[in-house]
Amino acid sequence: MLRDYLKLHFIVLLWGFTAILGKLLTVPPVELVFWRTLLASVGLVVLIAARGQQWRVSGGQAGRLLAVGALVAAHWITFFLAARLSSVSVCLAGLATLALWTSLLEPLLLWRRVRGYEVGLGLITMVGLYLVSQAELDQLLGLGVAVLSAGLSALFSVLNSKLIKTHPPLRLTFYEMLGACLSIALFFPIYSRYFTQGKGLQLGWHGYDWLWLALLAGVCTVYAFSTSVELMKRLSPFAVNLTINLEPVYGISMAAAIYWLHTQGLLHAPQFNQERMSTGFYIGTLLIVLSVLIHPLVARLMKDKQPDLEPVIPV
Repeated sequence: MLRDYLKLHFIVLLWGFTAILGKLLTVPPVELVFWRTLLASVGLVVLIAARGQQWRVSGGQAGRLLAVGALVAAHWITFFLAARLSSVSVCLAGLATLALWTSLLEPLLLWRRVRGYEVGLGLITMVGLYLVSQAELDQLLGLGVAVLSAGLSALFSVLNSKLIKTHPPLRLTFYEMLGACLSIALFFPIYSRYFTQGKGLQLGWHGYDWLWLALLAGVCTVYAFSTSVELMKRLSPFAVNLTINLEPVYGISMAAAIYWLHTQGLLHAPQFNQERMSTGFYIGTLLIVLSVLIHPLVARLMKDKQPDLEPVIPV
């Protein structure tokens, strides 16, 4: 059991590392997500075939899964864009508002009552978000995009909480990765003409992009997801969700460590010059993370039955 918990924390550490990889990659966010979802789709096909699982679904079901995949693409594009517009720490602080978004969307989409404690925790999150925004005014745009990304993540997580009841996790994720990849491919003509400042598509890899993309698609997506599915068979949803809430903590800690190594001359990483944060940022982030960590504890204390959102699509 201890080995399973350690492995789960390692998986969450990998998901926290994705924002750092987004900072290291030179490929623009839209093209980056195209490559990530394309490579992940291929990896998932191999994994499904190796496990002898059925991948075919009806046309209507495939359409719904592919449509959710388009939401995944929008989430990842805004996530990596936020990391480029601001620091990794600010990006992950904005992403930590996922629980707040979920508490707002679940009553609307799943027709459940609003929970009083979620309103209270949501207010704490908003106070934390205000402190972060006031402390890092020069990174306000990146923070806003990260909060939007968290909202998109909450939306497809709520939708997945229903889809996971009828589809095996690997198959569901394959179709969503495929939908994300196809939706970006369809968006390419518009994107290339109106959003690239005349530069066109930049699908080429430079420097160590091949390595970062291999880590992002192969390790942080296919490996991390398939391993998390196995762990969820042995660990409780409460333990899994509580651990996954530590993702921003791990990501911000890694970014701070890289910044320190850079300032000490031990690592050349100019992309992380923005990682020096003010005290107000850390106070605000602490409030956001505390509200996220407290949520499942309060829910269990209140003995409030709620649908467990499976972490089907890792960040």
